[in-house]
Amino acid sequence: HWNLGSVQRVGLHRRLRSPCINTMLSKIPRVYIKLTILLVTLLALYRSLFSWGGRRVNVAPRTVVLDSDLNEYIYHSDTHPFIFIGGHPRSGTTLMRAMLDSHAWVRCGEETRLIPRILQMRDNWYKSELEVNRLEQAGIGDTLINTAVAAFMMEIIAKHGQPAKVLCNKDPLVMKQGKYVTELFPKAKWLFMVRDGRAVVHSVMTRKVTISGYDLNDSRQCLSRWNTVVTNMDQQCKEIGPDRCMLVYYEQLVLHPKKWMSIITEFLGLPWDESVLHHQDFINKEGQNGIRVSIKERSSDQIVKPINVEALTQWVGHFPDDVLRDMGKIAPMLEKFGYNPYENPPNYGVPDGQVANNTRDIQKNRDFWEARSKQLVAQMEKKHSD
Repeated sequence: HWNLGSVQRVGLHRRLRSPCINTMLSKIPRVYIKLTILLVTLLALYRSLFSWGGRRVNVAPRTVVLDSDLNEYIYHSDTHPFIFIGGHPRSGTTLMRAMLDSHAWVRCGEETRLIPRILQMRDNWYKSELEVNRLEQAGIGDTLINTAVAAFMMEIIAKHGQPAKVLCNKDPLVMKQGKYVTELFPKAKWLFMVRDGRAVVHSVMTRKVTISGYDLNDSRQCLSRWNTVVTNMDQQCKEIGPDRCMLVYYEQLVLHPKKWMSIITEFLGLPWDESVLHHQDFINKEGQNGIRVSIKERSSDQIVKPINVEALTQWVGHFPDDVLRDMGKIAPMLEKFGYNPYENPPNYGVPDGQVANNTRDIQKNRDFWEARSKQLVAQMEKKHSD
């Protein structure tokens, strides 16, 4: 059992008496220190486990999870059909994972937050030629690092919730390293969520979603950053390939959920499950279709409602005239994804009958849905347990 809340608890305080070292460590976010120690430990573990007679043996990581009835689920990094949901934050990734979570075969769970950080740490190592050389001199090459990163990711994905036939991860920014993650999990498939960048930025700014490098008081800058991020993600999806990475438009998923969930489940190799159209009925519930939700995620209060179109055009009327005038230049990926950067308000399409009924019900009974939302969000808070 690791407890890294204080360096004194792991017996390192005698080595850290230098004021210079203490000052340096105090400036490093604690989570990165913890992740570094954990990853180094995993590297050492895999070096010891997968060596025989001084010769390295390459073995794909696996993990074992027991359910409440002590049934054993074994997951192999090279054979399990992991599902990854990626995209820019506020692009519908939470709705997508909730709909999949209500499928009897699938368990996604909350954002882990650790997986994007461990991938970013690995990227940072490879940006420094000096660091790469140091690792090589220590006998730590690409194969060993990849094995340890895959093991770390798989442990987190498999064990932060109940086991299921198919495991799914929804850390949106993992899409930025999609091609590399696909090399670690060769049977994985991706859902790349895309939403009108104007709606994304409006949501990010109004909900004050903290994203590194974004100035939440400058819509022009945020739109430009959105454009950069989705350009990278789009390229990642193309490199993964159309048989393993599917672009899903948030607006079309909301307008025509049955059509698009049928396409998505077929793409993922899942049988049809009508529950995916009624995710709101499974929030905070137990069982195969149950959906665990985090009180700390900004979209949690929205997915407690049935699929509706209220959020599609909320951005209209909230951008300055000069930004609207330059929209095509600021965010050229809008047009590339098929959105008209100068159409204001936009026409995304006509919703299915049930979606239109859901929307009218929410608008007519707003007090009921707001109270239900608060009730379910309050139930989401979890007590710490090992």
